[in-house]
Amino acid sequence: MKMQRFWRALALAGLLAAGVTTHAEDAPSTLPRVEPFAPAQLTGTLAKVRGSGTIALGYRDASIPFSYLNARNQPIGYSIELCKALVSSIEDAINKSLTIRWVPVTSDNRIDAVVSGKVDLECGSTTSNLERQKRVAFSPIFFVAGTKVMVKRGAPIRSFRDLAGKKVAVTAGTTNEKALRDLNERFRLGIQLQVVPDHAQGFALVANGGADAFATDDVLLYGLIAENASKGGQYDVVGDFLSYDPYGIMFRKDDPQLAQVVKTTFQELAADGEIARQYKRWFLRPLPSGLSLNLPMSPQLETIIEAIGVNGN
Repeated sequence: MKMQRFWRALALAGLLAAGVTTHAEDAPSTLPRVEPFAPAQLTGTLAKVRGSGTIALGYRDASIPFSYLNARNQPIGYSIELCKALVSSIEDAINKSLTIRWVPVTSDNRIDAVVSGKVDLECGSTTSNLERQKRVAFSPIFFVAGTKVMVKRGAPIRSFRDLAGKKVAVTAGTTNEKALRDLNERFRLGIQLQVVPDHAQGFALVANGGADAFATDDVLLYGLIAENASKGGQYDVVGDFLSYDPYGIMFRKDDPQLAQVVKTTFQELAADGEIARQYKRWFLRPLPSGLSLNLPMSPQLETIIEAIGVNGN
């Protein structure tokens, strides 16, 4: 299948230097074959990209290790690799090679970018929830995170109640912002929320003393800490989870052909172990910076991916 050739081609191209590693292995014979989706008449996004020869992928600049820029300003990460696999499957479905056009998006504009057609797939760290599903569609879940708080080591903050009266940075348009606003209102904590456009600026506010804490998904906090380790400073991720955030790749609603390609691709990636291999690459092995998150896959995510491999959901 073309998607399997895609993984081999990446490995042979030597993308290890760019921080992207892929491995291809034939699916065990005990696994059911996932038939590629190839409609006779194209509609929606498939028709659009077939006509233009280009597919627009939205990426984030600091959602480590999901979607961020390497030293050569190239989008890399766990979500980026999954999106590249989707592009390969889309090429199979439309019987045409596509040029990828990379489009930067933020937490605040990513949903509008998908709805408007500015991007065809959003490859970041976006929570799939019922509110967002009213506007956009999502791939099967490929990661589960939750809101936590990052502080400078030694800060007197260990739970959300310790945030009372403190300055807390949150990224605009995120579920984390909503979680903190709800928490602040419910418990009347008097938190001074500082809304920033991206995760890197939230981290910088804490590093520079402009905020007492930064609240975002736990895994993104670990990624930012790892990526900034060479700059000095020590940080802790503290407290209980303040939200539940399952991640998915965003695409446009009411696009059944693209939805089928996404489902079929994720089923194959899960069944043949490619999602697990990509997880190891980005969460257990050194990142391009040389540091590793050392974050094993949770039993919950293992169960989710196993289910995707069986039924695509």
